[in-house]
Amino acid sequence: MKLFYRKYGQGPLLFILHGLFGSSDNWVTIAKRLSDTFTVIVPDQRNHGQSPHSDVHDYEAMREDLFELAEDLSAERFFLAGHSMGGKTAISFALKWPEMLNGLLVADISPFKGDDPARTEYNQHLKILEAMMSLDLDSLKSRQEADKELEKAGLPPHVRGFALKNLERIHGNRFEWKLNAPALLKNLDKIMKPVSRDMAYSYQVTGFPVIFLKGENSAYLPEEDYADIKKIFPAAEFVEIKNAGHWVHADNPEEIIKNIRKLI
Repeated sequence: MKLFYRKYGQGPLLFILHGLFGSSDNWVTIAKRLSDTFTVIVPDQRNHGQSPHSDVHDYEAMREDLFELAEDLSAERFFLAGHSMGGKTAISFALKWPEMLNGLLVADISPFKGDDPARTEYNQHLKILEAMMSLDLDSLKSRQEADKELEKAGLPPHVRGFALKNLERIHGNRFEWKLNAPALLKNLDKIMKPVSRDMAYSYQVTGFPVIFLKGENSAYLPEEDYADIKKIFPAAEFVEIKNAGHWVHADNPEEIIKNIRKLI
């Protein structure tokens, strides 16, 4: 799949992958800040932003999308960073093509997240998708009206803000979602699917720096997973980002920038 992407700066290549409900738009400010050090490539992942839609949405497909983009850009080696779903895509890419990476940063996600029996995060994402799909876009008059409807559905302000970035006005003064909500809902189990913990005992990726960032107020990267993560990535460094929840790049962008620069 040919992904839409944004490009900034000069220097070694750095790809940044956004998370579920995100897009390259979310990373423009950080990409511009890093453009003095890197050539920053920020794609929209499939079913998000301006990239094509597909009924297929899993980590095998997303890592293949990234590989195709790297080939199109003649990128033989590069730095790779990803947040949440983008972090899992980055991990999946590193497991298949480690020889292509100079460094890896994973923001607030464990490769094993999704195997917990409570499925708390699954239910949170399900609630967001169902709320988005419940909006009557044909009768919607404004973003403010959409915000009120999402508030009635129980979405907190920061989640509504991320969701509404995907709402765009089109011809005829109508609204539509940029992301492919039905496909994301259909594939939510695959999006939440963890890396098998058995792989932690049979797979090692070495040869470049690896940083895992944990939001201080987030449960997406539990400390009890650190030992198994180090079995896959023996060089992994774990950094807690203060005053940050799951959306660490929005809560504390300075720490994101500082840690990506550490990769080089």
